[in-house]
Amino acid sequence: MLRNTVPGRAAAIAAAVSSVLAAAAASAQQPPPPPLETTLEPVVVVIGDRIRLDTIPGSAFMLDQSVLEQSRVFTVNEALRQVPGVFARDEEGFGLRPNIGIRGLNPTRSTKVLLLEDGIPLSYAPYGDNASYYHPPVTRFERIEVLKGSSQILFGPHTVGGVINYITPSIPADSAGQLTASLGNEGFGEVLGQYGDTIGNTGFIAHGTYRESDGARDNMNFRVADLNLKVVQQLTERQAVTVRGSYYDEDSQVTYTGLTLDEWRADPRQNPFKNDHMYAYRWGTSATHQFDLNPSTTFITNAYYTYFNRDWWRQSSNSGQRPNDSSDPACGGMGNLNTTCGNEGRLRQYWTTGLEPRVTVEHGLFGADNVTEAGMRYHHEDQYRVQANGDDPRSRQPGTGRNAGVREDSDREVTAASAFVQNRFGFDRWSVTPGVRFEDIDYTRIDNLLGTRGETSISEWIPGIGATFEAAPGTVVFAGVHRGFAPPGVADIVTATGGSVDLDPELSWNYELGVRSVPLDGLSLEATLFRMDFENQIVPASVAGGVGATLTSAGETLQQGLEFAGQLEGEAFVDWPVEPYARLSYTWLGDAEYVGTRFSNVPGFTTVRVTGNRLPYAPEHLLAGTVGIRVGRGLDVQLEGVYTSEAYTDDLNTVEIVASGQRGRIGGYTVWNATANYVLPVCDCTVFLTGKNLGDKLYVADMSRGLTPGMPRLVQAGLSFRF
Repeated sequence: MLRNTVPGRAAAIAAAVSSVLAAAAASAQQPPPPPLETTLEPVVVVIGDRIRLDTIPGSAFMLDQSVLEQSRVFTVNEALRQVPGVFARDEEGFGLRPNIGIRGLNPTRSTKVLLLEDGIPLSYAPYGDNASYYHPPVTRFERIEVLKGSSQILFGPHTVGGVINYITPSIPADSAGQLTASLGNEGFGEVLGQYGDTIGNTGFIAHGTYRESDGARDNMNFRVADLNLKVVQQLTERQAVTVRGSYYDEDSQVTYTGLTLDEWRADPRQNPFKNDHMYAYRWGTSATHQFDLNPSTTFITNAYYTYFNRDWWRQSSNSGQRPNDSSDPACGGMGNLNTTCGNEGRLRQYWTTGLEPRVTVEHGLFGADNVTEAGMRYHHEDQYRVQANGDDPRSRQPGTGRNAGVREDSDREVTAASAFVQNRFGFDRWSVTPGVRFEDIDYTRIDNLLGTRGETSISEWIPGIGATFEAAPGTVVFAGVHRGFAPPGVADIVTATGGSVDLDPELSWNYELGVRSVPLDGLSLEATLFRMDFENQIVPASVAGGVGATLTSAGETLQQGLEFAGQLEGEAFVDWPVEPYARLSYTWLGDAEYVGTRFSNVPGFTTVRVTGNRLPYAPEHLLAGTVGIRVGRGLDVQLEGVYTSEAYTDDLNTVEIVASGQRGRIGGYTVWNATANYVLPVCDCTVFLTGKNLGDKLYVADMSRGLTPGMPRLVQAGLSFRF
């Protein structure tokens, strides 16, 4: 619909939320608290700890520091495969641009997932362009939280699949540091360092990573540097502020496109586009203020700003675009690819700012044990986008070589205001948690070449309710339903000529029923039945169009199945010198299908009925299992198996791979990984050896832009020293 901003809308939202907070605070206990015994470290968590996990009315999972270190995960994809319900698809082999899907949602560029860092948006444009062309190294985090239940409406704007919150390391009470170095095949090398201390009322922790590798294909090389600093200042006994600063720099020889079927058959790890290059850097800063008004009331306010610059020079956007411009006689075949064929500079800049105050109040309203969480957010995004086409494959700036000029020059803006409130009513062994979120989003698109400007807006109420029941000590049954919402991007809803696209937000009703249990010390289990009933799922109009493709309202879809997670610590059961342990994560996506009267979105097949066909990139089975042993305090050895079942890549459910390599069925595959850690008795040092894809399994990881292989066998060894 056309933009129709109501005067005073933001003020009305603020007044409504303020009245709720005031009522809750008035019923809170008023006596002043005793002095705090520990230093505050302000941070917004999605889950927090095991005690809080038991009160969450939905599926929730944590990967803690010990699991991440024991597994020596190479990329965030490896880490997230240990989480039930999550499908993390490889792309370039270095985890720089993860493709994360949850419960059958299309994983391309993680557009259907909300990524946070310490509770603050990690994506550079979560409202206007929620695509992951940037992701910090997984070594930057000490814990990963994944929330998929109704409580995710506290975060937004994306409440369709789930929330992934990366937690940075806590500030140590005393001086502490760590230095790690590792080497491996495929040109891998990594050095990371971390140091922190607390002096008086001030604490800090600094973390830096440099890593490089040659990736999964020929003619690739990745070099990434990542720096992060966090400072906490205790202001009073009840107040503290955390200030963060981060810088990310990437200089990579990497292509965007996959292989045709003939190229795959000739050499699945080849990369004809050796002149493609990605330059990217991001710096961001944020501040989080926490004020404990009394033992029952806590205010947390986040303010954040990020700048992201991405210049990707490439000669094709998918395997069907070969070479870049076949209408150019100088580029009439692949033989000219590295001499006279041109390239495309996709140049992007993003500025993101936001302010989000939150409050948590424990009170006794209606005679129940209540916890109210509420807040509001103001968020603004600016995008500046340029496409500069050059005639030379090594052209890197407009005007160099025989440059064909600028093909796109546009500005895109998003301003969003949101408010949210949730209250948990606790009754003995029961709890009921209703909540609601409101999103109001204004879009603007300016085409500087055409001289056009377009504006529109959308708004949506996002309700949810969940419940828990303590069926037995250590066992909680939970259930919930909430509205799934994902806003369209700027280019999806406003055309270059200034018109408004009839594209509704992505909407669904999500249901859960599950149980979370610790029946015995050392054993934890969680099982969840889920159903995602979409009334309008958004898909690309072209199956191989990637993130930049025109989107269309695809209509109704249905995803439902079962998730299971379990963890066993043998030391709680047996008194052996060798302590066994095991972890298991399994997802059964029984249904992931188009419903209603539906026709194909594949060009040339628009009259073919696809009702009942399986959704693309929605494997039915995902399994990750780990078994390991610990010997004393020195040796830890584990073996991991990861199985992914077959998946279709288009709505036609095409089985045979087509010539472009962009449609067909991806076969199922299993990858085996192993890790050994040994603590040296002479120092606080750990020597480690890890092997990924031990059998050097060749498998297709992706076909959205052509056939792309998964990572080959990787062997890495290193030393970690704590001081």
